[in-house]
Amino acid sequence: MENQILQIIYLIGSITFIIGLKRLSHPDTARRGNLIAAFGMTIAIAGTIFLYRNESGESFSSTNIILIFIALIIGTVLGVLGAKKVKMTAMPQMVSLFNGMGGACAAIISVIEYQHHFAVGEYGYMGTVLAGLLIGSISFSGSMIAFGKLNGNINDKTIPGQSIINLILMAALIGTGAYLTTLPEPNMMLLGVLTVGCLIYGVFFVMPIGGADMPVVISLLNSFTGVAAALGGFIYNNQVMLTGGILVGSAGTILTILMCKAMNRSLLNVIVGSFGGGATSTAAIGNAAMGTIKEISVTDAAVLLSYSKKVMIVPGYGLAVAQAQHACHELETLLEEKGVEVKYAIHPVAGRMPGHMNVLLAEADVPYPKLLEMEDANNEFNSTDAVIVIGANDVVNPAAKKNPQSPIYGMPILEVENAQNVIVMKRGMAAGYAGIENELFYEPKTRMLFGDAKATLQKLITEVKAN
Repeated sequence: MENQILQIIYLIGSITFIIGLKRLSHPDTARRGNLIAAFGMTIAIAGTIFLYRNESGESFSSTNIILIFIALIIGTVLGVLGAKKVKMTAMPQMVSLFNGMGGACAAIISVIEYQHHFAVGEYGYMGTVLAGLLIGSISFSGSMIAFGKLNGNINDKTIPGQSIINLILMAALIGTGAYLTTLPEPNMMLLGVLTVGCLIYGVFFVMPIGGADMPVVISLLNSFTGVAAALGGFIYNNQVMLTGGILVGSAGTILTILMCKAMNRSLLNVIVGSFGGGATSTAAIGNAAMGTIKEISVTDAAVLLSYSKKVMIVPGYGLAVAQAQHACHELETLLEEKGVEVKYAIHPVAGRMPGHMNVLLAEADVPYPKLLEMEDANNEFNSTDAVIVIGANDVVNPAAKKNPQSPIYGMPILEVENAQNVIVMKRGMAAGYAGIENELFYEPKTRMLFGDAKATLQKLITEVKAN
C-alpha cells in the first residue's frame, strides 16, 4: 500500500514539474511556477523517506532517516544563505555551482549502484549506470571550471591540438565504460580510472571555451546534469527523477540551441572554437584606425532624453555589476512622466547566463511588456530618438555585421546604430567579454558617458527632474 501511495505522489510531483516549467516561460508566472515545482519536489522527498519499501518490505532504518534529515537541514541552510547573499552579478556562478552539485550527485549514485548492484549480462542496466557516471562527472568538473572562469579565478587555457585530444579522451572513456559492462565481476579500480578520466575530460572540455560563450556552456552543462538525473531515474525506476531529469535535459538542450542561433554559431563551433575571453584590453580614446569618440555631459544627456519622444534602454552586464537596475527603472519612470515612451531591448545572450537581464530588471519591478526581444527591438530602432546602452558591449557591436574579419561576424546584434542618437554608458574604453574593440563607440551619432552606471544614472535622474 505504501508503495502505491508513493507512486501517486511521484505522479503528482511529475505533474507539478511540468506545470512549474510551463509557468517559468513567463516572468509574471515564474515565481509561482517555481513554488509549484518546489512543492512537488518536497512531497516527493517526504514520500520517499516515509513511504518507500524495498522488495523485502523494509523501510529506511531510523539511523538512515536521521542522516537524511541532517543532510537536508545542512543543504537547506547552505542553499538559503547562499541564495539570500548572492549578488546578481554572481548569479551565473551560483547556477554553475548548483548545477555541478547535481552532476556530482548523479555520479555518486552511479558509483554506488555499480558497486552494490553489479549485474552480469545486464548490459542495458550497467550501461545506464556508467552513462550516468560519465555524464555526471563531466557536468561536475565542467561546472566547477565554468564557476572559476565566471568568478575570474581561472583564465582561458588551451594546448596545441586540444580538440583532437578531447575527442580521443572521450572515445577512450566511452570504450572503457563499454568494457566495464562486459566484465564478469565489478572492477572498482578501473571504475576509479574511468571516474578520474571523466573529471579530467570535464576540465579539458570547458577550459578552452572563451568567456563570451559561457552562457551557452552553462546551458549545455545544465542539460548534461538533467540527462544524468534522468539516467538515475532509470536506475531506480523512479518516475519523478526521470521526469525532472528529462525536463531539465530537454529544456537545457533547447535553450542551448536557441542561444547558438542567437549568436549565429553552431554548437560544435562554440565547443571547439575557443571564442572570446575575459579580455580586459583597452583602447586609447581617439583610436585613429576607427575614428574619434565623442563624449556627452550628464546635463546634455538629460536634456536629450527629456525631449525625446521614444527612448530605448539596452542593459548589459555592466548594469548588473553596478547594481543599477533600480536607478534605471527610476529613470524610466521619470521619462514616462514627461511623456517619453521608454522600452528595453534585450539580447538573448546579454549578461553571463541565459535570461540574466530579464531577471535583473524583474528584480527592479520593470514591467515585462516593456522588455523587447532582439527582433522586435531592431524593428523599432529606426523610430527611436535615443538609445541608452548601459554596460552592454559585444551585443551592440556593428562589427558583427560589417567586419568579416571580426570574431563575432555574423552574430545577430541589437542594431542600436539605426537610432537617431546613441548614448553609451561605460566606466572606460575596456573591450567586452569577447575581447574585441566595439566599433559602435566611433559612430558619428554615438556619445560616450563615462562613469559608474549607478552613479551616472543617479546624476541623470537629478538632471531630468530639473528639466
